[in-house]
Amino acid sequence: MHSPSAPVRLARESLAYYLEHGRLLDKPAELSAELCRRAGVFVSFKKAGQLRGCIGTFAPTQPTVAEEIIQNAVSAGTEDPRFNPISPGELADLEVSVDVLEAPEPIESMDVLDPKTYGVIVRKGRRSGLLLPDLEGVDTVAEQVSIAMQKAGIRPEEEIELYRFTVTRYI
Repeated sequence: MHSPSAPVRLARESLAYYLEHGRLLDKPAELSAELCRRAGVFVSFKKAGQLRGCIGTFAPTQPTVAEEIIQNAVSAGTEDPRFNPISPGELADLEVSVDVLEAPEPIESMDVLDPKTYGVIVRKGRRSGLLLPDLEGVDTVAEQVSIAMQKAGIRPEEEIELYRFTVTRYI
């Protein structure tokens, strides 16, 4: 097995540090070019193949991708409302992935979506829902858009604005 990428190591270390010390990890002094730029980031934790926590930002809220990873790793591990907080004893069993998002682009129709290639953002007024690309069990554009609408509380008959984006996924 190859060693995990720098973003995955940082996400894992960030959650472990927070669980041990009760505060955020300091940004590492040495950062690769990818970790220095600004971008939205999603951090996902799985245990035995099942989602255990996933939180992210579709636009940057921190000065660097590294700081975005630190913040979102802790949030995904301790604040995802769908799950109990991750305990220190679970850390060794977690699979970690980090998705660094490119800027979303508005699209006119679902015809230019591909759930394996593009993530989707749906918007109706102040409500918005996001679904990452290439998720297990999401095989069609209709499923992808429907799930994003459900996450946003948008009813199927409502008109929506659509955006697509690509990600770099680190595992």
